[in-house]
Amino acid sequence: MSKGIKILIVEDDENLRFLVVHRLQAEGYTVLENSDGVTAVDTIMSEKPDIVLLDWMLPGKEGAEVCEEVRKNGYEGLVIMMTAKAQDVDKIDAYNFGASDYVTKPFNMDVLVAMLDSKVKFLINNDRSEIHRFGNMEHHPNIHTLFRDGKKIELTILENRILLYFLRNPNKVINRDELMLVVWGYNSDVNTRTLDMHIVRLRKKIELNPDNPQLLQTVRGIGYRFNAG
Repeated sequence: MSKGIKILIVEDDENLRFLVVHRLQAEGYTVLENSDGVTAVDTIMSEKPDIVLLDWMLPGKEGAEVCEEVRKNGYEGLVIMMTAKAQDVDKIDAYNFGASDYVTKPFNMDVLVAMLDSKVKFLINNDRSEIHRFGNMEHHPNIHTLFRDGKKIELTILENRILLYFLRNPNKVINRDELMLVVWGYNSDVNTRTLDMHIVRLRKKIELNPDNPQLLQTVRGIGYRFNAG
C-alpha cells in the first residue's frame, strides 16, 4: 500500500543506501536515491520530496551545505540528517542550517521506520507542512524555526524536538522519562539534569519572563506541562 509520501535518501555508502531504500519501499514509501551532495541539491529542488534523509558526510557537498542551499531556495520539506555516533548533536546545532531532525548511525531500521511513521502522520494530516501557533509565536518544525511577532528565533535540534512534543501534546502532563525518550531516544544515557538544562534554555526563547514561566510549566515531582491556553 502506498503512503503517497516521497522520500529521498542521500547516502554514499552503497550497502546502507540499498538497505534503507528496500526497507522504505517495503513500508509503502516512494523512494529516490542519490550518492553525492551536488546531485542531491538538484533532486530536492526538482522532485520536492516530502522527506530527505541526508548523510552528514558526503562527496561533492556536505550534508550541511546541501541543507542550507535548498532552504535558501525555498525547500520546506523535512530534512533528517544521518550522522555518525561520534559526532556531537550540539555540534550540528551550531551550524543552524535548517535540518529538521537527525538520526545517529548505525541506526536500527525499525527505529528509523518508527521515526518516519510518526512524522508522516503529521505530514498527511497537516497539508505537508506543520505549523503551530501559540501566544505571539509560530513554530515551523520542518524548517527548524520559531517566529515571535515575525522575528526569527533560532532553536537547536533538541530544543526543536522538545518544543514540538509539547505542542503536539498541549495541556498534558509529560513526565521526564517520556520526554527524555522522545528527545534522546532509547539507547541514551542522558540524565534529568541535562533535560532540565534544555528546558531552561527553551524557556528563555519562548517565555516573556523565564523565571515565572506561563507556557512551559514544571509539574513538581513529575515533569512538565505546556500551557496552550
